[in-house]
Amino acid sequence: MKSLSAPVRRRHEDRPTPLRRSDIPSAGPARRVPGTGSVLGAILDHGPVARSTVARLTGLSPASVSGHVGQLLARGLVRESAETAGPKGLGRPHIPVEIDTGRFLVAGAHIAVAHSTVSLMDLRGRIVAEERQPHRTTEPRRILNGLAARLPRLVAAHAGGRTVLALGLATGHRVDPVTGVIVEHPQLGWRDVPARDILAAATGLPVHVDSHSRALARAEQLFGEESTRSSTVLLFVGAVVDAAFATEGAMHRGPRSGAGSVAHLPLGAGGTGGAEPCSCGRSGCLQSEVSERAMVRRAAAQGLFVGSFPELLDQALAGDARAVALFRRRARLVGRAAALLLDMFDPEVLVVVEPGAGRIPECLADLRAEVAERSWVCEDPERAVVPTSFTGSVLATAGGAVALGALYVDPLGPWPALPAVS
Repeated sequence: MKSLSAPVRRRHEDRPTPLRRSDIPSAGPARRVPGTGSVLGAILDHGPVARSTVARLTGLSPASVSGHVGQLLARGLVRESAETAGPKGLGRPHIPVEIDTGRFLVAGAHIAVAHSTVSLMDLRGRIVAEERQPHRTTEPRRILNGLAARLPRLVAAHAGGRTVLALGLATGHRVDPVTGVIVEHPQLGWRDVPARDILAAATGLPVHVDSHSRALARAEQLFGEESTRSSTVLLFVGAVVDAAFATEGAMHRGPRSGAGSVAHLPLGAGGTGGAEPCSCGRSGCLQSEVSERAMVRRAAAQGLFVGSFPELLDQALAGDARAVALFRRRARLVGRAAALLLDMFDPEVLVVVEPGAGRIPECLADLRAEVAERSWVCEDPERAVVPTSFTGSVLATAGGAVALGALYVDPLGPWPALPAVS
């Protein structure tokens, strides 16, 4: 982006030349999920695809791939497509395989600060249906049991005879996917909530639980744009502000499930009039400056009174100058945080989950300009900083991605609705 290159050179010309990504030798090909999960992932990415091509993609032997494909066919996760042959009918015919989206779905649930979303997703990560309702209470068991009660109606109306394999739950802040516990969600007042156990008892389904940032980072790896398939930092900016880091198919969560807790990252924003004071007692924290609640408060301080963050976004999309200015300020502050995360993790791509970056071109440009000005590592913000692949369906995607992520890692695992295979 030519307009950004000059400021970067001026700022750095009097400093030691930093080490750039291009100066570092390649570490070699990324690791793949072994065995059947690797085969299923290759079929997801390239299907309909011949078994011989899957063998080349995964590095497995043709005989091994045939065995794995046989197990996936028996479970109903893939299907054979029409037979193909070489040019003019020459060569041995191939029977490609592809993901079977006609037999199974997963359910997803996302718990936000003010509302919750229930969704259905097919095995290619496409949203089949979603429903959002505001919270009437923040008591955890009532919210979780309410999600469970809504699911049968959604299935009856939209599943089309397909069987639901599992339920995935995503929410913000600290979530332990191993125990299925929401460790802490300050805005909801939740601590050590056994969400998996509650939902499994209420639905009878296998339940998988994770943070929405890790869920969306996994969704990018599975179903996102090609650029987001390698090492990725995902920065989620909504009512909650947090992040996730994924590389080589693995998600880092930390020993206390606290990885990605960037809400109190100091921005040094200055001039914070209208913003909500941070709960930590300091000023200029990322969440207190850019969260949805902070945006509504700042709008009111400037005489732009809206009832909710979606109303403020609608004003910006309609071209209201004050609303657009607020989103552009937000984008610049998010750009400061993005530059720090890029320098800290040096990912191939940083994905920004923020509606301004996804829907207002000036916001994405402002965010990238801030990265260009502040990052020592990022050489090309236009390539390295991208909006989410799921703009408009972020919350519906997050919950389903938790369940699908588990399925693609271990398709031969304990999935009660799938036929058993030896």
